[in-house]
Amino acid sequence: MSALMNQARNRVPRIAEAAVERARLTVVPRTPVRAARVPFVVLVSLLLVGGVAGLLCFNTSMQQASFTATAMEDQAAALDAKQQSLNMELDALRDPQRVAVRAKEMGMVPPNAPAFIRLSDGKVLGKPSPATAENAIRVSPLPTRKPKNLRPTPVVIEVKPSETDGAAGEASGSQAGTKKSHDRHRQQGSQR
Repeated sequence: MSALMNQARNRVPRIAEAAVERARLTVVPRTPVRAARVPFVVLVSLLLVGGVAGLLCFNTSMQQASFTATAMEDQAAALDAKQQSLNMELDALRDPQRVAVRAKEMGMVPPNAPAFIRLSDGKVLGKPSPATAENAIRVSPLPTRKPKNLRPTPVVIEVKPSETDGAAGEASGSQAGTKKSHDRHRQQGSQR
């Protein structure tokens, strides 16, 4: 065992010497390393142009979407107005008074005592009788009369012809007098 230890001791200095020789630093002359500027400038320029182009495309697409949304809102408003007008027209066509007048124009007569059929068992409720034009219910109501206080008696004022002639004569005289006074002032000014 001691022989092995001696061998190991002999080896350690050799390994240490080899490591020291490998670890020795030497001064190396400095070589100037300059990074190429052209690729950097090209990269920055490409990023800048790409960013501006991207922003321009994004802005254009946003404006196009805004125009489309405005057009669709206008179309929706027009369709809503059309739907409302069609609903109002439909309500006018479904008006019971209008339907009754149209039926009367076609020769139909409303019954004075209608009868009804119960659908569950088919039983007739009421006493049916044929309708005639003489005993029919009035379809269009009579016009309403205004109350007496809303129909005042008209007030009539008569003007005598002699009063109007005198007033017209005075008015023409006063106008003539003013015209004559203007003429006098003009003549006096021209004489001076």
